[in-house]
Amino acid sequence: MRNIILLAALAGAAPATAQTVAIEEVPVERLDAMLANGTATSEGITRAYLARIAAMDHTGPTLRAIIALNPDALAAARASDARRKAGKPLGPLDGVPVLVKDNIETRDPIATTAGSLALKDNVTHRDAPVVARLRAAGAVILGKTNLSEWANIRSDHSMSGWSGVGGLVRNPYALDRTACGSSSGTGAAVAASFAGAGVGTETDGSVVCPSAMNGLVGLKPTLGLVSRTHVVPISHSQDTPGPMARSVRDAAILLGGMAGGDPADPATRPADAHVHDFAAPLAAASLTGVRIAVLRPDMPEAMKPVYAAALAVLKAQGAVLVGVDAPKLDGLGEAESAVLHTELKADLASYLATTPAAVKTRTLGDVIAFDDANTAAEMPFFGQEFFLAAERTHGLSDPEYLGALAKSRRLAGKEGIDAMLAQANATLLVAPTYGVAWLSDTVSGDGSEGPSASQLPAVAGYPHLTVPMGLTKGLPVGLSFIATAWGDQTVLNAGYVYEQASHARVAPRYLSSANLDPAIDGTR
Repeated sequence: MRNIILLAALAGAAPATAQTVAIEEVPVERLDAMLANGTATSEGITRAYLARIAAMDHTGPTLRAIIALNPDALAAARASDARRKAGKPLGPLDGVPVLVKDNIETRDPIATTAGSLALKDNVTHRDAPVVARLRAAGAVILGKTNLSEWANIRSDHSMSGWSGVGGLVRNPYALDRTACGSSSGTGAAVAASFAGAGVGTETDGSVVCPSAMNGLVGLKPTLGLVSRTHVVPISHSQDTPGPMARSVRDAAILLGGMAGGDPADPATRPADAHVHDFAAPLAAASLTGVRIAVLRPDMPEAMKPVYAAALAVLKAQGAVLVGVDAPKLDGLGEAESAVLHTELKADLASYLATTPAAVKTRTLGDVIAFDDANTAAEMPFFGQEFFLAAERTHGLSDPEYLGALAKSRRLAGKEGIDAMLAQANATLLVAPTYGVAWLSDTVSGDGSEGPSASQLPAVAGYPHLTVPMGLTKGLPVGLSFIATAWGDQTVLNAGYVYEQASHARVAPRYLSSANLDPAIDGTR
């Protein structure tokens, strides 16, 4: 209720001309151009996004993509306008509203909840370094997005997109379908043009899955390119924030504002050597002569022609496609789970120790007890089996954990992605990102049908970009580009060439069900 009142206050205060600013499907680069040539102000653009959220997030399609709006957003927009007027813009993000997943701290007077009521009082008044960098680039932090609670790590039978704080995020392409997760709200919000772009986080699939299923470009960067400090953690071996946008260029612009070293995050020590203007090389990008390893996993029949068409586009752009077989990586799933269980218990306790005194949960065990005491609000649909397994682990010095960590990295990297690239003598690997968005199901939880490309790059720490490759039965599906560590520009370049040649992204239509699309029924 508080957020609905805030929506009304922020949007309702707009002058009559505010909503005349066109922001639906407008890319970041065009917003920057509008600001630069004076055809729009940051305040006007921000008010237009707020009005759109007010009309669509808790009313209209009721996407439930937003957990909280930033009451200081309009002040930040006015400050950007003042910089522009003084001739001192900070770059292409200056004045552009950006949404941030609600497991990433901002200094604004709003909580960082990770979707859990256990963190409803977690108002830290500190910016995660990734947010501080975006502010330094002039971005307007518009608010926080809903997510799969605790970044989808609480249960083995969860329903992606649901949190105790925000409810269930709905997919703007078909409201009865999953928005995937855990960056569900960022995916739905950016697809619905609630902001110029958004920030998600990924441990395994949580940027690329909601991006693919909401018709977006999403990049899980190389582990260590973007800081994780003041982000509610799962795993220091796999966690990373990543940009989510409606185009590759917009994702590259956002990455440029996010990336960089952080003394508090040892994984980012090499980052500054790899930071540059990620958008600048895109215009000259080419696939001519580029060897690409191609995976052809099992997938629903309806996806096969879409994937075949995507591969044809790559070939037409000059790429040399080389089929590869996925290696047998026995034990990878078990090893990854052992790592995530152990690191969750340790990393979450370290994070909770830094939260305000108003937050009473200080360990994973405290969170488990909170959920048990608040089952009606916190566990109406699924439990906390993953939490319970994590609580039974024995710390970061446990030999079993250390063995699992080494095994998972070896299987995903050297024996997985590296081996497939070597087999094809290629610099890139492509595959379908995920299958088709499944029905949201409060009884059975997630019911994915089709392939998943997220595990190997997530475990190896390699960059993974998904780009829309069209619709399957009215629902978006994505094409994955994967490279080795620090190959972020490589995947962005390839994704950009594909995107510009395919024009495969289709804007959402907010159907109540994909089954109501006349195109599916063959009536047009």
